[in-house]
Amino acid sequence: QVQLVESGGGLVQAGGSLRLSCVASGRTFSSYAMGWFRQAPGKEREFVGGISRGGTKTDYADSVKGRFTISRDNAKNAVYLQMNSQKPEDTAVYYCAAKNSVAYYVTRRDSEYDYWGQGTQVTVSS
Repeated sequence: QVQLVESGGGLVQAGGSLRLSCVASGRTFSSYAMGWFRQAPGKEREFVGGISRGGTKTDYADSVKGRFTISRDNAKNAVYLQMNSQKPEDTAVYYCAAKNSVAYYVTRRDSEYDYWGQGTQVTVSS
């Protein structure tokens, strides 16, 4: 079992920045590809970004490419989402997710992820 705990959400003005963190329990964090997803009110959950278990491969949704950066520190069992130049449409609950994975693998499919955090709210005011 892996437990994921997100933090770092909050209220930010448009154009501002936030950094989300997700810390995992367990000693096998480096075996998991990690993803960030978000869900806005009345909308389906959507992929934001993902990173392979070794951190060498990343993938981003077009809506955040160039503004958001995902990274990880396997020594700290943590994955991060740096969000810059934020827009009101980034407002959502953000979730991290873990998938037991082979090397160099990243997926956008939420159905492939094995574990999910409880989410953290990000609100971007205009």
